[in-house]
Amino acid sequence: MAKVTLTFDNGPESQVTPQVLDCLAHHGVKSTFFVLGRKVSTPAGLDLARRASREGHWIGNHTWSHIGRMGEGTGEAALQEFERTEQALSWVKQPVPLFRPRGGAGKLGKGLLHPAVVERLTLGGYTCVLWNSVPGDYRDPDGWMERALADCRTREWSLVVLHDLPNGAMLHLDGFLRKLREEGYQLTQDFPPECTPIVGGKIVQPLDGFL
Repeated sequence: MAKVTLTFDNGPESQVTPQVLDCLAHHGVKSTFFVLGRKVSTPAGLDLARRASREGHWIGNHTWSHIGRMGEGTGEAALQEFERTEQALSWVKQPVPLFRPRGGAGKLGKGLLHPAVVERLTLGGYTCVLWNSVPGDYRDPDGWMERALADCRTREWSLVVLHDLPNGAMLHLDGFLRKLREEGYQLTQDFPPECTPIVGGKIVQPLDGFL
């Protein structure tokens, strides 16, 4: 049975994240929210991240400000983006801490990671979670679902990046989940191995292409 893992980037947002959590609960789906430190450091954002965690979703570090690719700046700047968010997430209790770098329109490749951050991830026992499906809900609120479904049909395990942002895209989340169920996909919270170059602090895939 083909698998799909859903993740949500760039939140939390008080206008959207509660409805996303309600929808996931209705369908019995567990996900991961890769949050921005500047958002989760606000009272409203913290409440939403805590709610997501209480409801069984994982919470991951997705940088403080989401500005620039880590490898294109200094090590000091990259670490600051990471550490400020970690401070905002100091309350998170889950088996393995999670980190996702900013890609920029789903772009992988050079500059995705900074060596200083890689060292921090390995020392801290982090799992670095990338992706293999970015259907573009952030730029096409109404057309992303068909692209996502078409993408999922091309592989045995898709890790789909969605965004809990207030642009109307998540109005289609219920329909997307229903369609995945109809087509027989297994919805899982785990990550496909191809998308995790660092697992529990151990480098398990070559990182040369990301540095």
